[in-house]
Amino acid sequence: MKTVSILGATGSVGTSTLDLVEREPGRFRVRALTANCDVEGLAAAAIRTGAELAVVADEGCLPALRSALAGTGVETAGGARAVVEAARLGADWTMAAIVGCAGLEPVMAAVEAGGTVALANKEALVSAGEVVMAAVRQYGATLLPVDSEHNAIFQCLSVDRPHEVRRIILTASGGPFRDWALDDMARVTPAQAVAHPNWSMGAKISVDSATMMNKGLELIEAARLFPVPSDRIEIVVHRQSVIHSLVDYIDGSVLAQLGPSDMRVPIAHALAWPDRMATPMEPLDLVKLGRLDFEAPDETRFRSLWLARAAVEAGGARPAILNAANEIAVAAFLAGRIGFLEIAAIVDDTLSRYDPPAPETLDAVLAIDAEARSIAGERVQKGRVKDPVA
Repeated sequence: MKTVSILGATGSVGTSTLDLVEREPGRFRVRALTANCDVEGLAAAAIRTGAELAVVADEGCLPALRSALAGTGVETAGGARAVVEAARLGADWTMAAIVGCAGLEPVMAAVEAGGTVALANKEALVSAGEVVMAAVRQYGATLLPVDSEHNAIFQCLSVDRPHEVRRIILTASGGPFRDWALDDMARVTPAQAVAHPNWSMGAKISVDSATMMNKGLELIEAARLFPVPSDRIEIVVHRQSVIHSLVDYIDGSVLAQLGPSDMRVPIAHALAWPDRMATPMEPLDLVKLGRLDFEAPDETRFRSLWLARAAVEAGGARPAILNAANEIAVAAFLAGRIGFLEIAAIVDDTLSRYDPPAPETLDAVLAIDAEARSIAGERVQKGRVKDPVA
């Protein structure tokens, strides 16, 4: 029986993982579940799965969690350090699904425990890719990508023969504003931005998809995960979100992974790897689908793509700064404090103001992240930052 921990158990990826685990209770035993402060959701999941430990990152929510789990036999804990310790328990398989840089330390703790880490937190590799990958090698951990695009590449790529790969092609839905003019995009509301046309995701990730920063972050993550340089990683808009990514080989063969727009498919691949497991997905009906469309992304309207590619090519601390500034800008947009186009403008502005040396340790990454957040936050406070392209 495989032991499983789920970091971020009440988010969209976490609940999808729980759905799969609960479908085969004889195959998995849950060691730890964590959440920020969703006590009701966390307690219910812990009871249903018989989890050994439930942890809330917000220590102020711990009394409510203890009350909800009183008499169940589930241990409880609270605080950021408790989340890290839960990640360090040494489960056979850990889902890392805490959104943003808050998930960086738990990811490192899970890697240091030496098991299999299913990575849904792309920010860990964006901000601290070299540090994380060095730890994977040092501790003998296995890192499996869960983002649908990177999981698709993982399934199609001959990792031990990178010289045979000509290109990696990341597909993007284009988000809800792929056909909008810049003037219209300037008036986008948070409610419009979180309404993704194909996927059901959390608010932050939905906004990243709408700005296409999500695809920029995935470009950086792919360059960390796979032995292919960033200038051979392309992005193509594919509206149907059926082909999740492709690998182009030097002989002209192009391998693609297709599937429904449901995170349970890539999660199931990582959860059962190197085997396969059944999911409740209906077979893909290509006849009903009828057509697949592709187009080039517009980096003028979606400046985040250009910023992300420039950051990965520059290397060093640039990706960490990009990610931190984006998190601050997206939070400000969701709070109604800045406009939609100002998200990329604030990221660009922060990158122009801060250029520290490349980080070599996790502490250095966290320090850069904190400073970049401070600079981006100051720009939010000062008011409008004009996008130089808009």
